[in-house]
Amino acid sequence: MKAAPMNLSAHPATVPTQFQQEPGLVIAAKDVLEQGLGLLGHIEGKYSAVAASPFNASIGQHYRHVLEHFQCLLQGAASGEVNYDSRQRNPRIETETAYAGAATREVLQQIENWTDVTLQQRCTTVSTVAYHSDAPSTISSNLARELAYCIGHAIHHYAIIRLLCSHLGVQIPAEFGYAPSTLKFQSTMTVD
Repeated sequence: MKAAPMNLSAHPATVPTQFQQEPGLVIAAKDVLEQGLGLLGHIEGKYSAVAASPFNASIGQHYRHVLEHFQCLLQGAASGEVNYDSRQRNPRIETETAYAGAATREVLQQIENWTDVTLQQRCTTVSTVAYHSDAPSTISSNLARELAYCIGHAIHHYAIIRLLCSHLGVQIPAEFGYAPSTLKFQSTMTVD
């Protein structure tokens, strides 16, 4: 008697790991984090240099801010509460490229194991967003939405890092700091 073929798309939660396709958001998160790793390899000497006004910040400060949002998401995935206000504000991430690289690889390693099932997990987010209130906002969400937020947030800060790099004379890849949709649009433009 011949066994019926396995329908791998019918029940994604039961599909053997070797046959599961990596979710698009996970791929996007890996892309943005790998861009960060690439940046760290280009800026050893200027990573923690605070640029003058109007920047008043360093590349490392922005990179730490990005990475710690991903770290909060990973902590929240385990607890069910993603608290963006509980960032560690770790000075080593903003001053040491090797340490920042190791922290980035740790985040990458954890996120690459996320599946569609993981992404659909419900969570609550906590974040202070009002200027005239100390009370944080609490919002119902899911891990997919929060991963998308962390990706967009990273791209936004990468754009600022791009400006800082230009100001400090640091060469970076041409696509660094641009949203994927912007790069896609630019590729459709024709030069007359």
